[in-house]
Amino acid sequence: MQVEILTPDTTLFSGEATLVTLPGTNGSFQIMTNHAPIIANLKAGKLEIKGKDSVETFDINGGLVEVVSNKVIVLV
Repeated sequence: MQVEILTPDTTLFSGEATLVTLPGTNGSFQIMTNHAPIIANLKAGKLEIKGKDSVETFDINGGLVEVVSNKVIVLV
């Protein structure tokens, strides 16, 4: 699935992932390929993106995530 992490100023990450772990306001949750459409609020915490051969971690201070048709957009 395609993942983008966007701030008002720049794109922090853009690439393919197999699993995304997010700090939701009601607890941590994961998004995998073919996830149902969702929009959720995020709280401060760690955002983790797992690719085929790598893992990237970002510290965020909250935001919003939208998942539609194997595309994950995170606004922080």
